[in-house]
Amino acid sequence: MNNVNQKYKNRSLKRKDSVKNCKFDWRNNIQRNMNFEEKYLDKIINGDCLTVMQDMPDKCVDLVVTSPPYNLKNSTGNGMKDGRGGKWAGAALVNGYSHYDDNMPHEQYAEWQYSCLKEMFRLIKDDGAIFYNHKWRVQDGLLQDRKDIIRDLPVRQIIIWKRKGGINFNPGYFLPTYEVIYLIPKRKFKLVPKANAYGDVWTFTQEMKNEHPAPFPVALIYRIISSTTAQIILDPFMGSGTTAVVAMGLKRHYIGIELSPDYCNMAEQRIKRNKIHSELFGLRQLSLFQDID
Repeated sequence: MNNVNQKYKNRSLKRKDSVKNCKFDWRNNIQRNMNFEEKYLDKIINGDCLTVMQDMPDKCVDLVVTSPPYNLKNSTGNGMKDGRGGKWAGAALVNGYSHYDDNMPHEQYAEWQYSCLKEMFRLIKDDGAIFYNHKWRVQDGLLQDRKDIIRDLPVRQIIIWKRKGGINFNPGYFLPTYEVIYLIPKRKFKLVPKANAYGDVWTFTQEMKNEHPAPFPVALIYRIISSTTAQIILDPFMGSGTTAVVAMGLKRHYIGIELSPDYCNMAEQRIKRNKIHSELFGLRQLSLFQDID
C-alpha cells in the first residue's frame, strides 16, 4: 500500500514540476519575443549584415527580399573596372556604394555572398522563402550565372526581371536588359491564391528618382511581398529602404540591415515620408507604385 501511495505521490510531483516548467518556458518565450521585437522589428540596423544575422534567432522571419552589391568594379566585362571606361566615368556605381567600394576579389565575394545566403536560409521559417536578386554577367569572356554563389541552396525558380534600358560598352555581346531573382524557399513555402498566375518574366522599369546608385523598383517589391502571407520581411542589404516602404504599406513588419550610415539615414527619411502620407490619406497601398518625393 505504501508503494502505491508513493507511486501516486511521485506522479503528482512530476505533474507539478511539468506545470512549473511550462509556466517558466511560456514566460521565457514571451520575454524572448519581446526582446526580438524591441531589437529588430520595424527597425533599420546600421551594421554588417553577416554579423547582425548571426546574432538573430533561428526561424524568426517569414521572408527575405534583397539585392546585394554586385561586385561590379571587379568585373572584366562592363568597362567599370577600376573606374575606367568612357560614359561609366559619370555613373554613380563607379565610386562604389557608400562605405563599400564593390571591388572584392571574386572568390572572396562569392564566399561572402554564400555565407550571407546560408544565414538568410537559417532565419526563414519552415514556410518561408528568400527572393535573392542578382545579375548574371560576362567575366573573362564567359557568362557567369551565379552558381558560384548559390551552390547547394534549394532554388525552386529563377524569375527574370526585365529592367529595360541600360548601356553596353562591350562589342562582344548584346545589351543585357535583365537581372535574375532566385526563389530559394523552405519546403512548405506557398504563394497566395492567384499569385501563381504571374509569369516568370517581370517587366519593371528601374527607379530613377533615387539617390541610391542601385535602388529596387517599388512595384517589383510589391509584387513579391503581396504574393505571400509573410508578416516579417528581412532585407539584409536595405539600401534606400524600398523593402521597408512596401512592407509598411502592406501592413507587414520589416527588418532592415545596412552597412552605410548614409543609406540608413536615407531609408529612415523615406520611411517617415511614406508613413506620414499613409496616415494622412489612410492608404494601405500608399506609394507602392510611386514613391513620395
